[in-house]
Amino acid sequence: MAQDIVPIELGLPQGDLITLWAPRWREEGEEWEAFLGHEEDLYAFPDAARLAAFVRTATEHDLTDHPAWHVLPALSAVELVPDENHQFDLVGVPELVSEDPDTWTIGELADVVSILRSLADVCELDKVNEVLDSVDGFALLPQGTFPFTGRDGERRWTELAKVVVDRWDEVLDAIDAIVTVPEVDEKALAEAEQELADAEQQEAEEADADEDAAERQPDDEPEDLGFWGEVGIDPVKIILGDNEYYTLRCYVDDEPVFLGNSGEIDVFGSAKALGRFLVNTGNELAGNDITEVATWDEVATKATAGELEVEVHDDNVYVLNGIADDIAEGPDSVDPVQLDLAVELIEDAATWAGDESVAAALAQSESLGWLVSFVVRPDPTRLAPSAPFDAEVEAWKALVEGLEGRFRTH
Repeated sequence: MAQDIVPIELGLPQGDLITLWAPRWREEGEEWEAFLGHEEDLYAFPDAARLAAFVRTATEHDLTDHPAWHVLPALSAVELVPDENHQFDLVGVPELVSEDPDTWTIGELADVVSILRSLADVCELDKVNEVLDSVDGFALLPQGTFPFTGRDGERRWTELAKVVVDRWDEVLDAIDAIVTVPEVDEKALAEAEQELADAEQQEAEEADADEDAAERQPDDEPEDLGFWGEVGIDPVKIILGDNEYYTLRCYVDDEPVFLGNSGEIDVFGSAKALGRFLVNTGNELAGNDITEVATWDEVATKATAGELEVEVHDDNVYVLNGIADDIAEGPDSVDPVQLDLAVELIEDAATWAGDESVAAALAQSESLGWLVSFVVRPDPTRLAPSAPFDAEVEAWKALVEGLEGRFRTH
């Protein structure tokens, strides 16, 4: 299956440089991966304007045979600016490993190590692989924080950090040694720089317009959030198969929390049934995760007083029916809003339950993850995923079954 060509930013000792990366794709029965470069050189540029100028005029490099290359010369310079998900601060790794191994630290380090592995494999950088293979901690990063908890986890993190302190310069030197900044056509560069300047000006004008619009409406009545909005807890409706499920969910420090515990979500067949449950047990839900939310006492008080009404906002209705069939027909048949909401729910449930298999299945290195990303975050540099979609359908069904398996029906 042919994949994208995406702009990436590498934070190196010589500065932040932009290049192009073609993640793994399959062609004529073989799997390939590539970066913008030629022979032993990795081509990189100090800004998107120079990258755009090169892309539009150069004819000799390693990406010319990629099935999506023909799309690249037509892109604007703005479209060649790497997004936040494709910015890799290699030089900042020593500072990163000085922090505690929390979710954010592990995630950022895992992304850096992943792109380093790709660079090492494509560019034959044995020294990079040697450093990354010297302790098992680097290989365990995709599993999240779990391998770095407890006594053994602390030992792994300490060993990894020591390797970074002692040998990270070897990694940076190996990358620096292959980086080349090619000359670009001056006319093409001027055009690309003007595109970026025009985009920056337009963005500034739009920001000013938004600010003016806000100032013209200072006296608008604030939105009535209702009781559930005020307490920050959302009634949720899930349509799956022939059933409707109702539950509660909220976010604490951006982390999802459901009505339930031990990875099981308490669900009910109707909003009234959920309401009756809260009336009967609102003050007696010891051990249920959602009772730890600071505003739960307000919910319990209103419930026991018989004043609580369960109303589900449209934004919290999740329809999982039909998605598998749509995936089987191809990405053009999938409703991006429906899919995005379904993924949100499945990811929230897995995060709350501490299940990292969902994140792994939806990673862009997996076929389902690529398809989901293609549908919900369209990008003009992408080729449509190729049929058949049997593997993606089965992977999606497994995620949905995993979600339903968490339901504790009342």
